[in-house]
Amino acid sequence: MHKRELGNTDMRITPIGFGSWAIGGGGWAYGWGAQDDGDAVEAIQHAVELGVNWIDTAAVYGLGHSEELVARAVAGMKHKPYIFTKCSFVWNEQHQITNSLKPDSIRRECEASLKRLQVDSIDLYQLHWPNPESDLEAGWQEMARLREEGLVRHIGVSNFSVAQLQRVMAIAPVASVQPPYSMLRPAAEVELLPFCLEHNIGVIVYSPMLSGMLTGAMTRERAANFSADDWRRQNKEFQEPSLSANLELVELLKRIGAPHKLSPGEVAIAWTLRNPAVTGAIVGGRNASQVEGIIGAGEFRLSQQEIGIIDLHIAGMPK
Repeated sequence: MHKRELGNTDMRITPIGFGSWAIGGGGWAYGWGAQDDGDAVEAIQHAVELGVNWIDTAAVYGLGHSEELVARAVAGMKHKPYIFTKCSFVWNEQHQITNSLKPDSIRRECEASLKRLQVDSIDLYQLHWPNPESDLEAGWQEMARLREEGLVRHIGVSNFSVAQLQRVMAIAPVASVQPPYSMLRPAAEVELLPFCLEHNIGVIVYSPMLSGMLTGAMTRERAANFSADDWRRQNKEFQEPSLSANLELVELLKRIGAPHKLSPGEVAIAWTLRNPAVTGAIVGGRNASQVEGIIGAGEFRLSQQEIGIIDLHIAGMPK
């Protein structure tokens, strides 16, 4: 896969990165249900074998478990991928999750992530959410200190608005921002993506297939039978009337992808990568076979005609 420079960093990343949210498994507030650890490790390793050169995770995914699996997967690799992780969600012994941007909390999180990931320095360390907003500046100052000390190489943010970006940019440069972005969640196009393009801030988008909705594997039956600890049970996109409309969109993506031998998910990912502000897309995989169904998006380019057909369909969908 070709590579793109991530914002103002020295990192050149592939258009697709491996997302490690789902492999954290179930048993926590934002889990995806049971996950086989062996499958998770194989999925990461297969993605790297196919050319993916970065992995995105977070301390909170599986309450530390995702980071441990990432470390296990890359151990022994001669050419290790970049590892990106995130902080600001903390939890207690009862697995209750809260937000913290306090400097001492961020430092503790960083030290814990370094230990779980078994690295001396994190390639990209990101504030997961800008909450509580009153501590934004103090939290970002600590992120800058971690970078100055070499504990992290670059610092970025996730789920930030332009106004919030401007607040932290006054303290230290922002390497990247991580927003939700997909055919069904295009809001970032209005203000955030143009701002990042203008200010040379890298953009790595998450949920380009809307948490599995646009993969082509989602069905009404599967959505109705999510496990009790799968957070998607509460997501309106997996419930009627949105579910039927979304599955109709998937049928269109199947028709567009078929001549190219691509899955609907690969078409959905390519749609996000068409935006010049987007550096890369975070794509999850719970086993090696799922990775096979997304890797083609890294080199595929939708034609203007195909983009027009998709955009026309989306414009006609119920809001």
